[in-house]
Amino acid sequence: MTPPTSQQQLYRFLEDRFTCAQACTECARACAVRASLLDPDGTERQERVRRLGIMCAEVCDATCRMLSEQNRQDEAGIRVQLEWCRSVCLDSAHALDEQPGAEGTAESCRDCARACTDFMATLN
Repeated sequence: MTPPTSQQQLYRFLEDRFTCAQACTECARACAVRASLLDPDGTERQERVRRLGIMCAEVCDATCRMLSEQNRQDEAGIRVQLEWCRSVCLDSAHALDEQPGAEGTAESCRDCARACTDFMATLN
């Protein structure tokens, strides 16, 4: 026997929420590692990538924490957080594209941006 549609929708919503939280966690980790590898006294471009990496790690971490909370949250607030995370991840990915050896981190940022976009699509 399959669960009623409303239960299926709830399961799908929770799975998408969890998938987004996982992508945010992976992106936060990858960006923190990448930022730690860049010299704070490096070139202006390296400093920009380092700052973006730190910001991306912090935004992704905050988004993951928000998605992991069990209390009821304002859907509009969730949407704003997801959009912010998506935007920061895309900015970081573009900056990382210019850095040799940062392809994996850039892809983690893009994966997170996609997961945020996909999760926003499940919101009313």
